[in-house]
Order: sequence, then C-alpha cells, then structure tokens
Amino acid sequence: MNANVAKENRPMIMEVIELTNSKGMKMEVCSYGATLISLKVPDCNNHLVNVVVGLDSAEDYASPKYQEYNLYLGCTVGRYAGRISKGYFELEGKKYNLDHENGAHLHGGRAGFDKKLWEVISTKNSRSNSVKFSLLSKHMEGGYPGNVKITVEYELLESNALRIVHTAITDRTTVLNLTNHTYYNLNGEGSVSEHYLQINSNKILELDERKVPTGKILNCSQTYYDFVEKGKIKKIPSSGLDDVYVLNHKPFSAGLYSEKSGICMKVFSKQPAVVVYTPIEFPNMEFKNDATYSVFPAICFETQNFPDAPNHPHFPNCVLRPGEIYTNEVVMDFKTLINHY
Repeated sequence: MNANVAKENRPMIMEVIELTNSKGMKMEVCSYGATLISLKVPDCNNHLVNVVVGLDSAEDYASPKYQEYNLYLGCTVGRYAGRISKGYFELEGKKYNLDHENGAHLHGGRAGFDKKLWEVISTKNSRSNSVKFSLLSKHMEGGYPGNVKITVEYELLESNALRIVHTAITDRTTVLNLTNHTYYNLNGEGSVSEHYLQINSNKILELDERKVPTGKILNCSQTYYDFVEKGKIKKIPSSGLDDVYVLNHKPFSAGLYSEKSGICMKVFSKQPAVVVYTPIEFPNMEFKNDATYSVFPAICFETQNFPDAPNHPHFPNCVLRPGEIYTNEVVMDFKTLINHY
C-alpha cells in the first residue's frame, strides 16, 4: 500500500504535546482545537505558575458538557474570529449563508476550528520547544467558500516568550480571520481584578446589543475603556469587557501585570485589532491543577482583524485569494518584576 494512502486512511487521535525551554517555561498543547491547555511561567520567587486557564483533562475539551458553555479555552478560532452580522456575507457578488443566533455568527459557528481534531505535522527534537498543527477546512464547510489549509505553530522562545503563528492558503477567494482564544491569569487562580492592564489603543469599535460592530469607530480616551496608561482591571464596569480595540503603533498591543506573582506579560502583534474579553465568572468545572477562580477570573487578548469586516467595506481587508498567504503572528513575552510595571 502506498505510504501516503495509508497515512490518509489512519484515523487521527487526540494528542497532547509538552514543550519546554531552557529557562524553565513549560507548555502543554492539545491537537483538539489546536489548544493551549497549560503554560507555566516562573514568578518573582522562581516558582512556576500556570498562567492560562485550562481544563483538568484534554478529553474534557471534546465533551458535550464543555461544548455547551462555548468558552473557547485556549483554542484556535476560525474560520472567522468574532462576530459576523446578518447570518451571511457577500463576496464577489455571491451570498454565503452562515449559522447564527439572533443574526450573529460567532467564531466560525458550529463547524469552528475549536471543534476540530488537528494533525500534528512537526515537533523539534527530544527537548522540544515548538509544535505545528495542520487542518484542511473544505469548501463550503460552515458556509465559507474555498478549500483552506491552515497551520498553527506554538513555540517557546528562549527569551521566555510564547510565539503563536497562524498561516493559511486557499484555492478560492474567501474571508478569513484567525486568532488564539487563551484566557490569562498571572496568579494561576482567583481573579484578575487587581492585575494592571495596558492596551495600546484609544479607539474601539461601536457594538450593538449583540456585540456586533455597527461600523463606527469611537474614541475611548477618558472612559473606562481607556487603558493607554496602565490601570487596574477592577475599574471596568460589572458587565466586564468584551470589546474590540483598534490598535495604535505596533507591534506592542497590550500588557498585563500582577503584583502578587510579579509576572509581567506583554503582547506583540501586527494585527489591526485586539478583542479584550473579561468573563464575569466561569461555570462549575474542573480546571487544571485544581485551580479555583472568582469574579473576573481571567482575561483574553484576541489579536485579529476587525469582527464583521466582510460586511463593512471600510474595515481592514479580510479577503484571502489563491496565491496569497495569510499570517497572524502573536508573541506573549513574560518577565518578572517587583512592585512596578
């Protein structure tokens, strides 16, 4: 039998890959959803803290109970991250219908990449510090045109940084917006309310009651959305943040700091926006390392294109054509500081 045919016929299984670097960082990623499930970073006392929210078992991510919550913990989001209005978009004169709730399609919908078993296509040596996943999203899957081949690479850098690179190619003109949906808590438990937050933006997208962009861009200076200068997360309203920040000068996008752990995280990206999300609370679930969380348990930095760009021509281009390569690279850099940021 041809080796390639045998490989294609072999069913994939869920895999968990452990990655390390020489500075002590440790990471676990899972092939289901190409998901980051654990990231341990040295704190100011050189103790390892798991700074991302993950489930107790990798198999839990595929469970019906977890799927009902739509948390997207640590996963790769696509084909289109964020919301698309009206339940459809038009491209080159053709209408493409998407599944939706109340007219809003979210994170690729029922056929989203977070619910796919990705193929592990490469890892580096026995002391591995990177892994690459691959996925083929077929033409009209989820309503989107084009056979799109996606890769996601996770790499632990020796500078104590995590680098995530999404790439994609298509055989037909399509729309695409990929991101990583990891929740961060630099103490590994409790709340992020006392964390210091900084966002390199003074503009946000206006959203309607469904969290769908209206098309307007608003100045958020001197409002509770304003984190150009660092401030504690607890200043936000009780409803939390779930907002699209239009990024200023790149590549610095956002920063997070905990006085308790001394861990400082900086986010670097060339994407035009970052969706900052602070859930109010998590459902009753078993989390990794028996971690328990309280109000405002974590924060997401979803670096990406504007949500609903297919329906707003003045938003940054989200169209991918044959012969082009889509790339979204984000770096989360970790340092330890004491009483300052």
